[in-house]
Amino acid sequence: MESVNLIESFSEFKDIKNIDRATLMSIIEDVFRSMLIKKYGSDKNYDIIVNPDKGDVEIYKNRTIVDDEFAEDSFDYDENKHISFSDAQKIEPDFEIGEDVSEKVKLEDFGRRAVLSVRQNLVQKILELEKSEVYNKYKEKVGDVVTAEVYQVWKKEIMLMDDEGNELLLPKTEQIPSDFFKKGDTVKAVVSKVEMKNGTPSIIVSRTSPVFLERLFETEVPEIFDGLITIKKIVREPGERAKVAVESYDDRIDPVGACVGMKGSRIHGIVRELKNENIDVINYTANSTLLIQRSLSPAKITTIKINEDTKRAEVFLKPDQISLAIGKGGYNIKLAGKLTGYEIDVFRDTDVDIETEDDVDLEEFSDEIEASVIDLLKSIGCDTAKAVLELSDEELARRTGIEEDVIKGVREVLRAEFEE
Repeated sequence: MESVNLIESFSEFKDIKNIDRATLMSIIEDVFRSMLIKKYGSDKNYDIIVNPDKGDVEIYKNRTIVDDEFAEDSFDYDENKHISFSDAQKIEPDFEIGEDVSEKVKLEDFGRRAVLSVRQNLVQKILELEKSEVYNKYKEKVGDVVTAEVYQVWKKEIMLMDDEGNELLLPKTEQIPSDFFKKGDTVKAVVSKVEMKNGTPSIIVSRTSPVFLERLFETEVPEIFDGLITIKKIVREPGERAKVAVESYDDRIDPVGACVGMKGSRIHGIVRELKNENIDVINYTANSTLLIQRSLSPAKITTIKINEDTKRAEVFLKPDQISLAIGKGGYNIKLAGKLTGYEIDVFRDTDVDIETEDDVDLEEFSDEIEASVIDLLKSIGCDTAKAVLELSDEELARRTGIEEDVIKGVREVLRAEFEE
């Protein structure tokens, strides 16, 4: 029977977690009232009793008993409001005129098509409501860390499932390069974006967002969670390096020490979660010179020249400190620039007297490298072979204006010298 199917469709949704009981009952009642209006033209004299525990519904038609003459001749007679005395006695012989009669309405009386339509509407409305509830729930969670299980792995993204069976997407672009997950693994990420696409919530989570790192610090460092230490700014190269500028308004608290923890106990957990991402915690200062100096750690700077108009900083270092300032893959200087808001140029400090037995002056290569190229390289502090090799092709091209193919040729000449 279709009535049985209708009740079964209701039972499917009585334990939905994302929809509260009152809302679910209201939706079901509205669907049935629409069916009553379609068949009888009104739902005013009908009571609908929804029983979520049993997963069923009962409909009662309420009418007032009138005498047979009124029922037959009066234009005011409404079969939705009134029932004739003779018809009422068929239900219960003791009924009298003026009394109210409640009669149970059978679902099969509505017909097969009507019942099927109600069933479809019920399923559709509850699914739509559930999707809306999931959207609203996660819209409020943007910026929060969630833990979910890997349900399916694709080439460009991973589908995760939370404890309530909601689908979350972790795109490849939001994964740390060294991330590797398989079905059943538990993944921790931050909710970065929630959208409604074709009526279905699309929940995007990220492990590369600076917000993810910020939330991890809040979890591991109680002083940050309590507001005693403030994270001023975070910049990341996911999986490689991150720089975190922190500040404490309480002189008794060392913000860097608190974030790192005793013997690195606090930061180690964060580093493991981020697949051994190198994290530099820096004591924030409004002094631009000092902030740049701290951001280029572990390199030790000799002097700094800052141009506030162009937001550029020229940093001079001893030759043995240049590679430290630039860092592996250039990440250290790149992140230092993002953290401080300055474009940082690294120069070799030519005034420092150092041992140069294992280095070669650029002038020695004048027979292989054009004089104009040597002059341009020397103008940025690269007066020796190693000073040039310490900088990337892109960095040299940007600062000297020399074409990259020329720079590659110069580097080949210089490398050959040391290979010999």
